[in-house]
Amino acid sequence: MKDKPTPLIEFKNITVIKGGYNKIIDSVSVTIHEGENVAILGPNGAGKSSFIKTITRDYYPLPGRKNYVFKIWGKENWNIFSLRKRLGIVTNSLQHVHTSEISGMDVVLSGFFSSVGLWHQKVTAKMKKKAMEALEFMEIAHLGECKITEMSSGEARRFLIARALVHEPKALILDEPTNSLDLHALHILRKTLRKIAKAGTSIILVTQSLQDIIPEINRVILMKRGKFVCDGTKDAVLTSKNMSRLFDVPVVDMINKDGYYYVFRY
Repeated sequence: MKDKPTPLIEFKNITVIKGGYNKIIDSVSVTIHEGENVAILGPNGAGKSSFIKTITRDYYPLPGRKNYVFKIWGKENWNIFSLRKRLGIVTNSLQHVHTSEISGMDVVLSGFFSSVGLWHQKVTAKMKKKAMEALEFMEIAHLGECKITEMSSGEARRFLIARALVHEPKALILDEPTNSLDLHALHILRKTLRKIAKAGTSIILVTQSLQDIIPEINRVILMKRGKFVCDGTKDAVLTSKNMSRLFDVPVVDMINKDGYYYVFRY
C-alpha cells in the first residue's frame, strides 16, 4: 500500500495575533497538496497577506492550541532560507523595495541570496545560467540589462517572478500579483501564470480580484476577517451567493467565460 504524499501545507487551528490582542488569522485549518493550484480570494483586510507571512514564517501562530498542526512538507521547524528555496514568493512589498538602480538580471540573481540586489555575493556561472533560463522562460531576456526603475510595473513584476523561479521551486506564492497593472500587463501576466502552472509548478494565488483566477486554478478558498469561510472547486465556490457574502455587495449574476469568472451584475 502506497504512503500518502506529504502535504505541501498542513495547518490546523492556526491563530496569529498581532499587537497583543488582534486576531489577524483566526483558527484557520487547511491542507494544500503539491501539484494543486489554489486561489485564496477575499476583500481587503481579510488576512490574506498575513496568511502568506505565516507560510513563510514571518508570522508564527499561537502554539499549544487543541489539534494544532503547523507543517510545511511535513516539518514544523524550518531554516528560513531553506524553506524559501522551495517556495517561490512574489509580493507587492518585494516590488516596493526593488527601487534602486539595479538591472533586471541582478534582481533575478539576487533570488539566490534572498537579498535586494547584489552586493558582495559570489555569483557563479551556474547561477547566471539558471537566471538566464528564468528570463527566457518569462520572455524578458531582452530586458535583462535594463534598470528595474525604468521598467513598467508589468515588466518589473515578471522579473520578480523570474527571481522566484531561479531555484525551481515546488510552489509559487503570489500576493495580489495584478495590483497596479494595466490591461495589457494583466493579459501578459495571466499568460505567464498559465505557462508556469502548465510547467508543473504549484500556484498559490492570493487576491481580491476574480479576474486573477486563471483556468488552471481548480480550487478556491474564500477568506474574510481572518477566517476561511468556504473551500472547494471553482464551480462550487464562485457563486453569486458566496460573492455577495464575501464582498458585502448584492451580486445578481456571474458568468464563466473560458475558465475565467466575472461578476456580471450587482
